Amino acid sequence: MKPVVTFGEIMLRLAPPGFERFLQSPQFLATFGGGEANVAVALGGFGYPARYISVLPDKNAITDAFLGELRRFNVDPSYVVRGPGRFGIYFVEPGANQRGAKVLYDRDFSSISQAGPGAIDWDKSLAGAGWFHTTGITPALSQSSADLAVEGMAKARQMGLTVSCDLNFRKNLWKYGKQSSEVMPRLAELTDVLIANEEDCQMALGLKVDVDVHSGVLDHDAYRKLAETVLAAYPNLKLIAITLRESKSASHNGWSACLHNREHFLLSKHYEITHIVDRVGGGDCFGGGLIWGLLTKTNHQDALEFAVAASCLKHSIPGDFNRFSADEVEALIAGGGSGRVQR
Repeated sequence: MKPVVTFGEIMLRLAPPGFERFLQSPQFLATFGGGEANVAVALGGFGYPARYISVLPDKNAITDAFLGELRRFNVDPSYVVRGPGRFGIYFVEPGANQRGAKVLYDRDFSSISQAGPGAIDWDKSLAGAGWFHTTGITPALSQSSADLAVEGMAKARQMGLTVSCDLNFRKNLWKYGKQSSEVMPRLAELTDVLIANEEDCQMALGLKVDVDVHSGVLDHDAYRKLAETVLAAYPNLKLIAITLRESKSASHNGWSACLHNREHFLLSKHYEITHIVDRVGGGDCFGGGLIWGLLTKTNHQDALEFAVAASCLKHSIPGDFNRFSADEVEALIAGGGSGRVQR
């Protein structure tokens, strides 16, 4: 199996214990989180070789701790580059019932935001790999990091890797004078497998779809039209997967996804996720599950079902990282979602 390479920024994640609000008690739980690392960790947990690339602070104990954490999750951190700058932080306050979650970013002047083209030896970093994955988060940090992401994607395509991108639109990150819709189309042009939700497609790619995808009711024809609009705009795409989230409250979401491979429009099983523990990282687990499925399953429907089930399970895990195996995902797909004690 050729490794999957993911590229992006990792952050120190600070969260209050349980479902407390910020500083309700004077402590934070420290873990790590970042879209691309989350995908690599998910793949490592599923038993697929994964390699993570980033630019992180040199001579920094937090960097050292993170690299050790990646190894614990079967992710190869050997190609992480050390450079100037700081280790980014994000604070997350988990939501509950009608109180939504809150995320605060503290990542200005992070190492990867100051890096640019030439910072990474892509020939060395991508050697022997079969897949390259990134997201729309890193290009939101600075023009130089956007250029670095484009450089990596272009090199991956040149070397024959499959390239995937999760659009991951984050409006609070685009602060350096460019709109997402001015930057992300270039990344989409270099992508084979695109992952998104309805907001990503419209805000990151600037596509206008004359259907209402914000009503809270899943209109499958509307999502088919959305997928077809994206595929028509980007003829290089082999497929697009769109996650379908019904946010009934912070604790109760409907969850499913669709996939369009230019020949067929596929819908997944629908899950009602109640008593959500942590939804942050759920989309990344979907991405990791989709990549795993596309690499190991015999058809796109099975790959889609694996991705949705994996993401469903992630909603039960505190923190950004996936902590379950492919066998546990398969058990859910087979009908093992009752939550019964396994003895």
